Amino acid sequence: MFLKIRKEDIIDGLLKAAAIIPAKTGAAYLRTVWLRAGGETLSIMATDSSIEFVGNYPAVVSEGGLTGVSGKKFCELMRRMPPGEITLKLDADGKHLHIEQGRRKYKLPSNDASWFQEFTPFPENNAVLWSGDFFKEAIDRIAFCIADDEELGNMNCIKLAAVEGDDVEICGLNGHLFGLLRFTNAEIHKVLGESGALIAKKYLLEIRKWLSNDEIEISLSDKRLFLRTGNRGEIFSLPLKSYVFADYRNFIRQYKDRFTSSLEVDRHELTDALERIFVFNTELNKATFFDLAPEELALHCQGQDVGEGRELIGCRYSGGLEKVALSTKIMLEIMGHFTSDTLTLAFVGASEPCRITGKDDANYMIITMPVEISETTYYSEEAV
Repeated sequence: MFLKIRKEDIIDGLLKAAAIIPAKTGAAYLRTVWLRAGGETLSIMATDSSIEFVGNYPAVVSEGGLTGVSGKKFCELMRRMPPGEITLKLDADGKHLHIEQGRRKYKLPSNDASWFQEFTPFPENNAVLWSGDFFKEAIDRIAFCIADDEELGNMNCIKLAAVEGDDVEICGLNGHLFGLLRFTNAEIHKVLGESGALIAKKYLLEIRKWLSNDEIEISLSDKRLFLRTGNRGEIFSLPLKSYVFADYRNFIRQYKDRFTSSLEVDRHELTDALERIFVFNTELNKATFFDLAPEELALHCQGQDVGEGRELIGCRYSGGLEKVALSTKIMLEIMGHFTSDTLTLAFVGASEPCRITGKDDANYMIITMPVEISETTYYSEEAV
């Protein structure tokens, strides 16, 4: 193998490849970045046995071939080298890769090409274009609703499902939160089919790092999700989960007509107030009490050792519920994923689901559970 490449052409792809491979654990094969030269292209490949990355970059190839080198070492060396042309040459016995740039000369031990296992090819038959920035936004708005623990099965995943018409729903839940984003896209609807796709959280985070704001191609096989850059230069694929996802649509139907109390409030004003109230949260009391009235919302929290916080903000409220306690931290996180200036919190009861929607956040909602907490007075004016 003998070729010349430019650092600036490959460094981004090389960093993506190195980010996938395990640093110390696992077989040497999994710590390897594979380099394949042929035609006018250098392919950079890496896997952690689940995620697969393939990047194809322009090169001047004098002699094709395949070799593998330590991913972390090779990436770190290339990252520290200045921009410009770099020569890669595999020695005759295939044991070392020589890296040269001007008067800079290095060599790395290479792995036998017989170790290499071909990566899963991108399924061309059902590939469609999708917006990378929209997919990133969808991940951000739903991923915080799913559990971190992989042992929780479907609660550690987001679900992409084709529903009525050409609509697609992306949702996630963890027992305390449920997030749902709905949009219309006939091509994505067709790709998902009846079974849809279930993606584990650890893979979502890797997808999020790989995505740019540019268009991507998306495709599915029975067991994997494939993403490819619009110019077809990079392919990123990962396994789908096969858990049975909760019947969230039945849950939505069950509560559809039961949200009889409605609070409309300015998102910015509520966020600012809750950030101050959060100062008074403790390990035993992580909630803020919402005292509901037609034109005024009272927010308060108190802790035995930290004192008490109380604020009044304007609102529009109708319904029979007078008081509810919501997790301060969770509410702040939820509101950070809305863009609307005005939010609507719809309640069933003090211990039943609360639905949050935004005036300008079409087809996006979060459902959270109120906190069951007993309010205790730790001190009074008489005791002071």
